[in-house]
Amino acid sequence: MPLLADDAPALPLDAQGILELAARSMFQLFSSVSQGMFLVDRSGRIVWVNEGYQRFLPDLGFSSVDQFVGRTVEEVIPNTQMRRVLETGQPVLIDLLTNKAGTFVVSRIPLRDDADRVIGAIGIVLFDHPETTLQPLISKFALLQRDLDDARRELASQRRRSLAVAGDGERRSKYTFASFIGSSPAAAEVKRQARRAAQSSSPVLLLGETGTGKELLAHAIHAASSRASGPFVSVNIAAVPDTLLEAEFFGVAPGAYTGADRKGRDGKFKLADGGTLFLDEIGDMPQSLQAKLLRALQEGEIEPLGSNKLVPFNVRILAATSRDLASLVREGKFREDLFYRLHVLPVRVPPLRVRRSDIPALVEALGEDLALRNGTAPPELLPDAMALLAGQPWRGNIRELRNVLEQAVMRSDSQSIDAAQLERILREAGVEPAAPAPVQDPGHAADAEDESRYLRPLAEQVAELERKAIAAALKAHGGNKLATARQLGISRATLYGRLENPE
Repeated sequence: MPLLADDAPALPLDAQGILELAARSMFQLFSSVSQGMFLVDRSGRIVWVNEGYQRFLPDLGFSSVDQFVGRTVEEVIPNTQMRRVLETGQPVLIDLLTNKAGTFVVSRIPLRDDADRVIGAIGIVLFDHPETTLQPLISKFALLQRDLDDARRELASQRRRSLAVAGDGERRSKYTFASFIGSSPAAAEVKRQARRAAQSSSPVLLLGETGTGKELLAHAIHAASSRASGPFVSVNIAAVPDTLLEAEFFGVAPGAYTGADRKGRDGKFKLADGGTLFLDEIGDMPQSLQAKLLRALQEGEIEPLGSNKLVPFNVRILAATSRDLASLVREGKFREDLFYRLHVLPVRVPPLRVRRSDIPALVEALGEDLALRNGTAPPELLPDAMALLAGQPWRGNIRELRNVLEQAVMRSDSQSIDAAQLERILREAGVEPAAPAPVQDPGHAADAEDESRYLRPLAEQVAELERKAIAAALKAHGGNKLATARQLGISRATLYGRLENPE
């Protein structure tokens, strides 16, 4: 590499020697204080590895340095960006690299000859296990990256929908995780759990009060799952008369009864084949249909009304309820075996009153949506109005917040909305306004009431979720470990390990 800039004055030999000695000393210093270093030549082949880097070789699949040296960097270091440094000649001073050896903070610096040509590059591992040394920075980066990826997917999905001519049979998810507005600890945790659930094929049960966003999360889970290209079909059980639910689920054979369609009609299970079926308000399902639903889920086949032919299906079940299913089971109003069939991956969606710091962002998003629908400018809430909204209990959660905001927009002669206008709307709805609360910074707010249950250590929450999922699956399969492992999508060895070491 050139030791001096081209236009630098010539140095006496002794000064040149000192400069070269300094360069060698710096190289030795980097080698000694870094977690590891290696060199590649112009073609990208590994030519040297220091002692510190050699400890990573077993995790990369190599038992000796001789196996590692001489191979191209892409062969031996997954996800490396070293080739880009060689091609562009531009250094990458700080970057995160994740592969099977772990996650590392790395630097990549090109090496040049006297003619300023790139002759190789040096890779430096600044930190290994940065999840402990740089946890706050990495967590924030990961959260921003996930939200950016979600936003990109949603924009792409919206673009596809705007360009496509939607047919009668087109059923796609409307939302992604970027649609779930909020950065409070409670909002971030439920999105983390839902993202994890999206990677599984097991049933997901979304629990939470009305208006918290359970249906939105169901759409997002489907959009982030391996079934995203398949249909997303939803049915609100509470909105369909009991007498029509069976036909709604399983379909009707041609001429099954007087007045039936001559061609028959497909049910939701058939429409969702290859995709996701979302059962909203599952707690309102009549007991007469619960047994038939359980059998369909167990056997993977349905029998349309008026038919004696079994029709196989392949759907992933998402269910949601605002009711206490466990209490309904104890009261004999909901089948215990169906409960355990659905309660494999429970995700509890927090009420708005435990994520008050998300209210300003929600108000902004809801206001922009109202403005878009009405062709007007978004409303501007004065500080006293925002403080009033932050102090309310919101028993109807986001749905209630939207209703209040929409009424305020429709009634106001001005674009600005103050607290007095909101108080009148709340009182007319039979709600006595609570005292205003300070609007907190979402990055530092400690939301009210029982948000603490969403703030436990991550490992503890993950372990609890796994214990519940395994216990529910074992009970559903009568203790059959092979069937349990298959349903959970894990090996029997992994299952035995979880049972022996539940922590």
